[in-house]
Amino acid sequence: MLKVLALISIIAISAFAAGDATFEATKRELNISAIIMFFVFIVGTLGITYWAARKTKSASDFYTAGGGISGFQNGLAIAGDYMSAAAFLGVSGLIYMKGYDGVIYAVSFLVGWPVILFFMAEKLRNLGKFTFADIAAYRLGQKEIRTLAAFGSLSVVILYLIAQMVGAGKLIQVLFGMEYEYAVFMVGALMIIYVTFGGMLATTWVQIIKACLLLSGVSFMAIMVLYSFDFSFEKLAVKAVENHTSGESILSPGGFISDPISAISLGMALMLGTAGLPHVLMRFFTVGNAKEARKSVVYATGFVAYFWVIITIVGFGAIAFLNSADGAQYFVDGKLFGGSNMASVHLSHMLGGNAFLGFISAVAFATILAVVSGLTLAGASAISHDIYANVINPNASDEKVVKISKITVIIIGIIGVTLGIAFESQNIAYMVGLAFGIAASANFPILFLSIYWSGLTTRGAFIGGFMGLITAVALVILGPNVWVQILGNEKAIFPYAHPALFSVTVAFVSIWFFSKLDNSPRAQKEKVLFRAQNVRANTGIGAAGAVSH
Repeated sequence: MLKVLALISIIAISAFAAGDATFEATKRELNISAIIMFFVFIVGTLGITYWAARKTKSASDFYTAGGGISGFQNGLAIAGDYMSAAAFLGVSGLIYMKGYDGVIYAVSFLVGWPVILFFMAEKLRNLGKFTFADIAAYRLGQKEIRTLAAFGSLSVVILYLIAQMVGAGKLIQVLFGMEYEYAVFMVGALMIIYVTFGGMLATTWVQIIKACLLLSGVSFMAIMVLYSFDFSFEKLAVKAVENHTSGESILSPGGFISDPISAISLGMALMLGTAGLPHVLMRFFTVGNAKEARKSVVYATGFVAYFWVIITIVGFGAIAFLNSADGAQYFVDGKLFGGSNMASVHLSHMLGGNAFLGFISAVAFATILAVVSGLTLAGASAISHDIYANVINPNASDEKVVKISKITVIIIGIIGVTLGIAFESQNIAYMVGLAFGIAASANFPILFLSIYWSGLTTRGAFIGGFMGLITAVALVILGPNVWVQILGNEKAIFPYAHPALFSVTVAFVSIWFFSKLDNSPRAQKEKVLFRAQNVRANTGIGAAGAVSH
């Protein structure tokens, strides 16, 4: 372990030294403060990983930290998972570009939490073990449901992973002048180390530390922005309107999403997709009982809600400051250096100089590393636990399952690096929106109906869930962002960028229809088993001991 840590440190240092400090033909001075803080964080988190590796002995330790995380700790970690590069860099960049429509993005991300709190959290903890597929397959066919759940999870994980990789690459490219490809490679290497050696315990504590740092950093940014306008958001908005090329239209909807179908579809994806994100759902298995699971969601909702309020201020502050005369230094040929994703990073430099820029950059980097670690662990568990241990080799030992997980982590890391380089020019908030759309279409319908509908059958869940997944992926590919912008075709076959309205409907209707048609003996048995499942879901009998409420 120590040899691996030393090797990655040498690789990272050599990559910084070899980096070409040019970007769009503009020389950037190295930020020594940022470099120091980056390496302090990297060394600190690698230390946590070494500590966690010594405590990670079993499959339960690797996947769920042995169920020993408290509700408050887990709430911070869940918030950390949610406050990703797309949240900090992407949404603040969207607000900087489009104003009000970026705020809609933030609100839509938040409203998914009540769904989890009131409908999912307690039942997830009572029915599950390592992944959300444990719940969906509780009374249904293991082979079919776990295979489908694994494909849905991997689709979400890979799309989400691309967004984080792009954010990391751009951040390091802007700050250090390192080639984008080297930056993405370094993030991938660190991610593999965190997950392979430390498992869920290391990932959780990296998330907790990162969440505290990020909330502190953006709070300071928001306070400094408001201080410049006498703590009046009205004055800030007026200045933002004056400085933005679109004028007053940034305070109105329609700048980014111009038609009702796209707005409804995006809102549905972000709301229902939250309850289908595999790396978030995994966190409910790290606590000891259903009471702690509920507390996790309450704490996470509070932290996330506060974060979105602050990001709104930061986004409008970026318009007011960066589009002023003093902000001209951050533009190259009329475009913001590093793209809109870097708006909040440049704002931190204007507000606090090199030292604060270094802190915010290190926090953003920590954000990305922590989130990609959670994503990678979720993807690895889908392959090792759902596919290998429950479909291919049900008699596999814990050691073998964990070994398969670690191999999968490396493969996912390579895929993430490759696709991160390929999707360099995409807005990371948009990429996460697509991931949420697939989660809402493939994962959420099966999970929700398996908990609440006694009529669900394996045949209905498999066919309907598969149709939801295929519809979501196909419509994303045929939509304007992939078919036109990436593949270079003249006109999109599917006119809407966000397909959730259509794909979620297809999933629910198909699951209902094919379950109703299924009158096989197996289906009848599955319907009878719902009663026992419902008792365990609501009481926790068989899942954990009684606790005081």
